[in-house]
Amino acid sequence: MNLAMKLILKLPLLFFALIGLSAATFAQTATAGIERSSYKLPAVLNKMEDSLKKQFEKMNLQWPPEAMYIRSFKYDRQLEVWVKSGNKEPYKLFKTYKVCMQSGTMGPKRMEGDYQVPEGFYQINEFNPNSNYHLSLGLNYPNASDKILSDPQRPGNSIYIHGNCVSTGCIAISDIPIEELYTLAGNVRMNGQEFIPVHVFPVRYNVKKSLDYLNNTIKDNGYLQQFNKNIREVFDYFEAKKQLPIIMVNKKGEYVLN
Repeated sequence: MNLAMKLILKLPLLFFALIGLSAATFAQTATAGIERSSYKLPAVLNKMEDSLKKQFEKMNLQWPPEAMYIRSFKYDRQLEVWVKSGNKEPYKLFKTYKVCMQSGTMGPKRMEGDYQVPEGFYQINEFNPNSNYHLSLGLNYPNASDKILSDPQRPGNSIYIHGNCVSTGCIAISDIPIEELYTLAGNVRMNGQEFIPVHVFPVRYNVKKSLDYLNNTIKDNGYLQQFNKNIREVFDYFEAKKQLPIIMVNKKGEYVLN
């Protein structure tokens, strides 16, 4: 059984119509009730795939990549996309997108309605072509750590990277960038990477202005100081090795690097 068939058995049919099938195939498989945005998506993805192929060729990167990694920095309002051609290869930076809008301040999301962008380590768990914000990629918030540390009854949910330029806890990068990111993530998923990691940090720890802002903001908050010490270990590991560590969660909800 080939990869595409395995994925079809695991994920909704619509997902595959959205990440690489032709417009004709999409029309044949689309179900009634799909919003109009879905019907124009194949053309968008075909256009973006052509553009991505040219960009990857220009940068001497393999298309499609074997793996991708996304990390976002709240204060710096940036979202990076890293790719690599094999497990033993180091990640290489493909592109940095501007975060158009995000809500909240420094610190993780801990309850529904706090308008906080989460901080921590997630993965893409949804491709949504019918988003109210053009297209969106869902994050698996609350993750194992959040389920321990967040409000047990109302931790919140529905956190996305999406288009448009509004946010109530999501990461908005506007329409053209989300088209490109959505297309890239879809191709990587179809190429075999089932889990696409997304790491969200409060700041770039290696930028003095950003770090100074963070330290000043959390200077009287021992919990956030410890939380940042914990998640910064992953940032420092990646900066040094351009590889991702194995990240686990202990009984206290703290991230543990293997």
